[in-house]
Amino acid sequence: MTATASFTGDANPYGGGDPYADYRTTDFPFTQYADLADRRLGAGVIAANDEFFAQRENLLVPERAEFDPEHFGHKGKIMDGWETRRRRGASAGHPWPTDEDHDWALVRLGAPGVIRGIVVDTAHFRGNYPQAVSVEGTSVPGSPSPEQLLGDDVKWTTLVPRTGIGGHAANGFAVSAEQRFTHLRVNQHPDGGIARLRVYGEVVPDPGWLEALGTFDVVALENGGRVEDASDLFYSPATNTIQPGRSRKMDDGWETRRRRDRGNDWIRYRLAAQARIRAVEIDTAYLKGNSAGWASVSVRDGEDGEWREILPRTRLQPDTDHRFVLPEPAVGTHARVDIYPDGGISRLRLFGTPTEEGATALAARHQELAG
Repeated sequence: MTATASFTGDANPYGGGDPYADYRTTDFPFTQYADLADRRLGAGVIAANDEFFAQRENLLVPERAEFDPEHFGHKGKIMDGWETRRRRGASAGHPWPTDEDHDWALVRLGAPGVIRGIVVDTAHFRGNYPQAVSVEGTSVPGSPSPEQLLGDDVKWTTLVPRTGIGGHAANGFAVSAEQRFTHLRVNQHPDGGIARLRVYGEVVPDPGWLEALGTFDVVALENGGRVEDASDLFYSPATNTIQPGRSRKMDDGWETRRRRDRGNDWIRYRLAAQARIRAVEIDTAYLKGNSAGWASVSVRDGEDGEWREILPRTRLQPDTDHRFVLPEPAVGTHARVDIYPDGGISRLRLFGTPTEEGATALAARHQELAG
């Protein structure tokens, strides 16, 4: 584990104006990966030992933390994060917490996978953030209860050792453990508040589950698909197009800036595995005056394969779900959607089945990362 950015100490007390004006952050290289702790994928904070001032569920809210200086409740200042009470020592002669004292929260990842980086965000926790944090990961099949996860038979791997952090800052940590994780234990030493937790990595699906499904969306994030590149990310991330469910608002899809040339915009994807694609779905939900005018879909087989069009350039309607059954299955490992000339789509679905080679590769990767 290597700390990508290091912030320490208190931030200045809030002095009015934009509360993010003095927020400390930097660019983290691992944020190119999907957030495995995204609520849209089914992530949740399933337990915490203390949430006196602010509830644990705030950790995974997709939006950035908000701050209202006038918002107080019967327990004190209401914060948009997870905040525990102040720890105390055992006696008047030793009123300070011990070195071992800490608070914890258990997080179920929305999609199990290999973790590439973690951000512990202490936005607006200026003098009430933890002195240090640590993060551990484990892989437990099924849907274990908090009691099961805290049992003596569960093996935890340290992803972020106990490390000092800063208040009102995005504290980023690169992770190098080549294992598949399903749950995290987030520890704050000795107490305090964390606004948000982001867990960036690569989804590693359960091949047994995918085999049972038979035909499924082979580009979906939850099934192991991912975005490799895109022509334009001005308004929203391209990864939105492979999130679960339908888009619920305009910024829940992918929208590009307005082009003033003769080019077009595109997204390139890596599929969950080599697959035989039988149907395509392109949704423009909530994109009404800014949806793409036309779209085409191409696939290639292998890193050096030739791109071949499986859906020719086709007129799209605003705020509409478009479905296309292919005249014959198309085999590929990568896909590309081109939109003309610009605008956006909310979702792309590619329904198919892994080839024998693809299924073997999925099973081998799952076994390799079992830990």
